[in-house]
Amino acid sequence: MIISVPATSANLGPGFDSLGLSLDFRNFFHVEKAKYQSIKIVGEGEGYLKIKVDNVFVKIFMQNLEKTNIAKDKYSFFFNNKIPISRGLGSSSAVISGAIGMAQLMQNGSIDKQKILDTALVYENHPDNITPAIFGGFNVAVVEKNRVYHLRENIPDDIRAVVVIPNRATSTKHSRQTLPKYYSSVDTTYNLSHASLMTMAFAQKKWDLLRIASKDRMHQYRRMKQYPVLFSVQKIALDKGALMSTLSGSGSSFLNICFKDDAPRIAKALQDKFTNFRVLDLAFDNEGLRIEKE
Repeated sequence: MIISVPATSANLGPGFDSLGLSLDFRNFFHVEKAKYQSIKIVGEGEGYLKIKVDNVFVKIFMQNLEKTNIAKDKYSFFFNNKIPISRGLGSSSAVISGAIGMAQLMQNGSIDKQKILDTALVYENHPDNITPAIFGGFNVAVVEKNRVYHLRENIPDDIRAVVVIPNRATSTKHSRQTLPKYYSSVDTTYNLSHASLMTMAFAQKKWDLLRIASKDRMHQYRRMKQYPVLFSVQKIALDKGALMSTLSGSGSSFLNICFKDDAPRIAKALQDKFTNFRVLDLAFDNEGLRIEKE
């Protein structure tokens, strides 16, 4: 059985821990019953012994089968990973949601996306990445009493993402330590208003408002200061016509949203300037987690 899960970009500037979207760039998780357990990794994480020995997907998958009649079975795991690790593109959310979904699929022959999402809170208590990973599109998510409440919008084909992926990993835990424990009412109101405007801009396809709506006073500047080259990434993207340019999650990747016709030019300008970084011109994903055919 094969499940794939897309990359995600969260926060989107002011939507700290609440806004996120899905990118057409996927990890594929292939699991089948076997005589002996084995793990093979191709792509991101390939060659890292620690990921094989202490594999998060396998742990979560087996935990979610603990009380079933197939818990003692052995499995062969094959991972084809495209999402970069520790770059702010939702690699952890893909693994978590993929493992829970695969456990459901093995047990029931089907999946329940809302149950996957609520179960994922056990492993990831911020819904801004896991929600678009599971449902696709642009998402607003909140947590109440261990349940995620969310709304989503499809992102049209004429809008693209130019993603800049630096050759430097970022720890979300470390990145959060750079943030203050308390914010002023002025700054929180600023972010509330801008996140609300961004939500309506996506809902009403008012793309011209994204540059204003994506401004933030909570986290982005402090995180970018830890890696100042990101200020240049943002400036070039906006100067070349990006509709918005924001840190992806906690970084180090940068998300630049633009019209489809502008994407090649923006991607070229960024790649020419930052030759040691990966620059991807991606469509958005409106499916989220899905079961793949063999």
